[in-house]
Amino acid sequence: MIPVLEIGGTHVTAALVSPRTAAVTARVRRPLDARGSAGDVLGAVLRCARSLPSVPGARWGVAVPGPFDYAKGVALFAGVGKFESLYGTDVRAALLDGLPGSPPDVVFRNDAHAFLAGEWSAGAARGHARAVGITLGTGVGSAFLADGGLRTSGAGVPPEGRLDLARIGGRPLEEVVSRRAILSRYGAAAGAGGGVPGDRAPGGGAAGAGLDVREIAERARAGEERACRVLATAFGALGAELGPRLAAFGATVLVVGGSMAESWDLLAPPLTAALAAEDRPPGAARRPVRALLGEDAALVGAAAAAAA
Repeated sequence: MIPVLEIGGTHVTAALVSPRTAAVTARVRRPLDARGSAGDVLGAVLRCARSLPSVPGARWGVAVPGPFDYAKGVALFAGVGKFESLYGTDVRAALLDGLPGSPPDVVFRNDAHAFLAGEWSAGAARGHARAVGITLGTGVGSAFLADGGLRTSGAGVPPEGRLDLARIGGRPLEEVVSRRAILSRYGAAAGAGGGVPGDRAPGGGAAGAGLDVREIAERARAGEERACRVLATAFGALGAELGPRLAAFGATVLVVGGSMAESWDLLAPPLTAALAAEDRPPGAARRPVRALLGEDAALVGAAAAAAA
């Protein structure tokens, strides 16, 4: 069994994973404050890791969002609204010093890459030669996979394979599709009395204060027009950006995961409509597929990297 960590914007998960069967056991999930101090963040991660049964001498796999130097294990978070206290921190050294079982090494993998690798080996992307995966949560993660290998360049692939570096209408993609973008747009629409969905006013406005995307989704299900419009605008814009990229890359499946995938009934229709609006070659992905493994996908992908 391979010990693994999956570090997200609001949580950290530790587990033991069999790279052969993709079985996940001894899972422990704890809340994580991505805006906390470096000591608080690393302390929370290590406390979660120490709750696992010890596996002496095993390499650990860690799925973590970028920007991050995965080869060196150094955090490079800046301007992304999370983990910025870790900038320049040698996370590998910190983990090796505190992880149980005296591990010989820690192998880091981009969380979206780990997610798609897991789904390709045992989930929704299994059997597809070319697949694209996106994770929607505090930010937007992405991975482009061809014949089991991750691609960071080529037709349809954004710079460094990172969809968050793409732009929509001249704006960074994460100003249109992300947790903070949706909250901002919902508040802007409220402040304008239900005005323009694309307003860029910061914050949440009085009517949107204290809400998270989950609550906005609940309001949309209850029929609130503003909530429906904000979510449809965000996911429709994402589909319009993804459509040409999927075609150029030759992807036959688009797998969607992350915390926002829990609102699949609200996410899938505008995303599907935008994808369907684009011309596609035969066999190309025309609709999104929800991840089958859920949070386990990144855990399985991290274990595969540690076992390699």
